[in-house]
Amino acid sequence: MTGHIFDIQRFCVHDGPGIRTTVFFKGCPLRCIWCHNPESQSSAVSIAYYAHKCISCGACVNTCTRGCHSLPQADIPETRHRFDRQNCVKCGACAAACPNAALEKLGRRMTAEEILCTVERDRIFYRNSGGGLTVSGGEPLMQSAFLLTLLQMAKERGISTCIETCGYARSDVIRSILPYTDLVLFDVKETDSVRHKALTGVPLEPILENLRLIDALGTKIILRLPLVPGKNLRDDHLARVARIAADLTGLLEINIMAYHTLGSSKYEALNMEDEMRGATAMQETEKEEAIAVLNRYLSQNGKHVPVK
Repeated sequence: MTGHIFDIQRFCVHDGPGIRTTVFFKGCPLRCIWCHNPESQSSAVSIAYYAHKCISCGACVNTCTRGCHSLPQADIPETRHRFDRQNCVKCGACAAACPNAALEKLGRRMTAEEILCTVERDRIFYRNSGGGLTVSGGEPLMQSAFLLTLLQMAKERGISTCIETCGYARSDVIRSILPYTDLVLFDVKETDSVRHKALTGVPLEPILENLRLIDALGTKIILRLPLVPGKNLRDDHLARVARIAADLTGLLEINIMAYHTLGSSKYEALNMEDEMRGATAMQETEKEEAIAVLNRYLSQNGKHVPVK
């Protein structure tokens, strides 16, 4: 069995407790308009083209057997390297040949054993820091059978496990992976049903049902709140988050995920529409104010957990 992975990052300190290795699964059922990893949305391989890195060397032209790449015309200075995506089969040969990483193949098949070979390199750091393996995405629950295998193998090797999820999955999938999961980082995108559907493309209700299920089954939870000015940075949203949090017995803390614009260049590289084009990042003062507001609502609901 193999899983479709688009990145593995070592020495992560923001994806659960301690030092962690984060494995990013490809594919996501949501289409959040502020998504900063658009390469994770499709479960298929993607080819990114970063125009600013292209040196017009012709390596991609000479490598591609389908004629998907063409160079600027010498007698027409304003022309640029062209990439015919419609004819591309995403084999990645052009990316492998590119000397300046202007082309990148995003997504590869890996076995659980291959992933754990990377994860186990940092055992000493997990032991000393309380870290381990975090599986993120995309949405890892979309590859539930492979996720279950990976988590089982990690636990057999004594590695702490954590998943980051949007919670949009069947309840039986949730039940199957929780026995092998020490911690769930649960993303709450929006708490208004109509707004949630508009901003993410999926209904809110099954997500909240799964959050309650995870809590009822005794797995520890960290809520993660992506906050985006002009979209979900509102007092009423934070008030509803506080009410949701008040009912969770296994809640450890709440993390504020301030919106940033670092993913905007990826949309152009993937030839995808960026619905947040021109938006500005959430300022530190806005984050501090949101933390203060959320703490106030939590206190009103009798809930006291760290908000970071």
